[in-house]
Amino acid sequence: MSSQSRERHRITAVLGPTNTGKTYLAIERMLAHDSGMVGFPLRLLARENYDRVARIKGRNRVALITGEEKILPDGARYFLCTVESMPLERNVDFLAVDEIQLCGDPERGHVFTERLFHARGNEETMFLGADTIRPLLRRLLPEAEIVSRPRFSQLSYKGRGKLARLPARSAVVAFSTNEVYSLAEHLRRFRGGTAVVLGALSPRTRNAQVGMFESGEVDYLVATDAIGMGLNLSLDHVAFSSLSKFDGRRRRRLTAQETAQIAGRAGRHMANGSFGATEAAGAIPPEIVSAVENHQFEPLSGIYWRNRTLDFRSLDRLLASLDARADDPALLVMRDAADHQVLSQLARDPEVAAAARHKAAVRQLWEVCQLPDFHAIRTGQHGRLVKRIFLYLAAHDGGVLPEDWVAAQMARIDDVKGDIDSLTRRIADIRTWTFVAYRGSWLKDRAHWRARAREIEDRLSDALHDRLTQRFVDRRSARIVRRLKRGEDMTVAIRANGEVLLEGESVGLLRGFRFEPDPSLEGEDLKHVLTASRKALLREMPRRLAALEQEEPEAFSLEENRILWHGAPLATLEPGPRPAAPGLRLDHSDYLEGPARERLRVKLAAWLTAHLADSLPGLIALESAQKDPRARGPLRGLLYQLAERQGLLERREDGGQVKLLSPFERRYLARLGVRLGTESLFMPAFFAAERGVLNARLWALRHGEPPPSHPGQGVLCFTPEASSSGGALAALGYITMNAQRGPRLAIRADALERLAKAARKLARQGPFQPLPALSSLIEAGEAELETALTAIGYAAERDAGGVSFRRRSPGPKKPKQKARSAKARERAAESPFAKLRQLSQSSRAGGNGQSGGKGQAGKKGQVGKKGQVGGKE
Repeated sequence: MSSQSRERHRITAVLGPTNTGKTYLAIERMLAHDSGMVGFPLRLLARENYDRVARIKGRNRVALITGEEKILPDGARYFLCTVESMPLERNVDFLAVDEIQLCGDPERGHVFTERLFHARGNEETMFLGADTIRPLLRRLLPEAEIVSRPRFSQLSYKGRGKLARLPARSAVVAFSTNEVYSLAEHLRRFRGGTAVVLGALSPRTRNAQVGMFESGEVDYLVATDAIGMGLNLSLDHVAFSSLSKFDGRRRRRLTAQETAQIAGRAGRHMANGSFGATEAAGAIPPEIVSAVENHQFEPLSGIYWRNRTLDFRSLDRLLASLDARADDPALLVMRDAADHQVLSQLARDPEVAAAARHKAAVRQLWEVCQLPDFHAIRTGQHGRLVKRIFLYLAAHDGGVLPEDWVAAQMARIDDVKGDIDSLTRRIADIRTWTFVAYRGSWLKDRAHWRARAREIEDRLSDALHDRLTQRFVDRRSARIVRRLKRGEDMTVAIRANGEVLLEGESVGLLRGFRFEPDPSLEGEDLKHVLTASRKALLREMPRRLAALEQEEPEAFSLEENRILWHGAPLATLEPGPRPAAPGLRLDHSDYLEGPARERLRVKLAAWLTAHLADSLPGLIALESAQKDPRARGPLRGLLYQLAERQGLLERREDGGQVKLLSPFERRYLARLGVRLGTESLFMPAFFAAERGVLNARLWALRHGEPPPSHPGQGVLCFTPEASSSGGALAALGYITMNAQRGPRLAIRADALERLAKAARKLARQGPFQPLPALSSLIEAGEAELETALTAIGYAAERDAGGVSFRRRSPGPKKPKQKARSAKARERAAESPFAKLRQLSQSSRAGGNGQSGGKGQAGKKGQVGKKGQVGGKE
């Protein structure tokens, strides 16, 4: 790079912050020449300025050249390009490179540095960028004239704020696709909609999204930091959702220069702009705020450089030449470029190394390695595609790709179905094939494949724009909010199905006596809609309440402790004084006042009482029977216990009261539907699934437990959930027993009675085997049978012959002798039994006068089993 070559042309560097008119100046200077070329950092920028210049000079004189798109008329004199795609072999009078400070970018810096040193116009060369590159330009390009441009408008910091309170004409900047989508979802709910701009969007999709923002259809934009590279938008405010980013290698804080580049998009020409951060991001550090507001940043200490004199004699020589160092320490060797990394990877591949044995093949491999990774995720998939393309080119005559393979690849991509992520991936895929189609010699019929790729990209772009709009823009909500903010009167209507219409647009649903706004309405927008709808809703409530009071019982239902009216929830059950008398809590309503709420409560309470009496007559009967004057003593106790247990009482808990029942009392219980078994007292009516579920829900409600799941109609034995208590399962009609090995067991009360009866019959003849007939009684296996038999008093004994069961017999109990008091002993001595003993002893002492055998009294004087004289009661 001789000083003579540097001084051949006039070189100007126009430096300054955003909104200084640098790009506008460059375009004006280019149009003053007979020919010109401008290199932009983004394809979107190149396209935007191509459209502008084409309108001025005519499309037949203007070319667009990017890696994925070429519009190249024969008479083209002005070329708008991406920096990588600038056709430097063409002589033009004017040449400019935008955002020249990107020489310091770790990913693409070497390309900008190459243009800085070697891209020149015949008459004028201009470099546009930030002031941070000024010191290096003075040293590396001393012949350049450096011009400073002040910002047209003021940029001020507004601090941090809630997303829901962003001012109109704001952009929220995020640093990942997922975060962009999440923010856009929030703004859709808060503000009715937002446009979305990502670097991965095609120009067609990006233009459609920006068009919505520029036309005022939406007032918000969510974007990645791609908007920092010169996209011209009518922004008033930029909010950062994060103050750090992942730069491809690590997560790091934003620099002051990066913050300024993005924040500087706020404000247009002479209009002032502001920047700030969301609450989640936190406050921007004061030193960065000061640097952005005053446009004072740390200068670049070095720029990235790569040797342009490459050695293609072998793969090793090519890699060595790419690693060559520059003489100037300010020129940093570029080692992390994507094309260099792919080459290093493929150079170790035996198939690639075998095909790249001569200079032309090595050069072709390097060209293929420069295929961009439009997915930008650096996976092995991109390297595999590069390898396949190279091997095809190396193997086919003429170095072209097989058209059937290319056709299959494009056909796979040509699918407009799917979500946003799927369409974005396909757009990245088709951009790859668009790049391939524009390579000079890789395809035989280049014009056909270019048109095919463009057709697919346009279809995918339109579909993506539709998906983005459907997901992130609620046009209905946006229109309503704009009219409400202007204070216009709006018509409110309520349809028969409860849908609430505001100016013909649905804003929510009236369910019961509650208005449920559309979920997309939040924040200030929701407040506006509630204010506009309140009068109409208040007028609707008396009519609705009167209609409810006239409804038949079938219009109401009880589902999971909620009372519904035509499917709309009105009230929730609460624990009450008795199992069959739960409490009632009305749902909150902003539109029902005291007297109206009491009318509603009375109607629902009456329905609930009738519903429980119809659904659970047995439980109601148990509670009513306790007031029957005939129910006294043990019967009343059992009725109370059965009602509290809600229809099932185990015998071990009855306190021995069943044994004290008279025949009349047993028949009384039978008429109530209660069966007396050896293991429990139970009501078969609760075995029906529907009744059992309701009965168990009332138990769970009263005891603060989760309701158990019903095993299904007719199931005799099952393993209950761990959260289901024994009381709740008893309300279903099942007795719970814990197994010594394995999970606990629940057996329906009637099945357990049949098992107990069969086991007693077998046990009379001694130990018995677990016969299949026993298992069939509870429809269970041997393990469950053992658990059940053990629970009802049988012991399992195991030997070589297997397992058998025998009745456990309690050991003999010695009666406890209680010490008698003196008075008790005196009363006992005077009792008739004591007198009889004395007479008997006197007779034995006399040796004669015995009657009735061995010292026993005669027939009339015999002592019965219960110590009764004469054997009679």
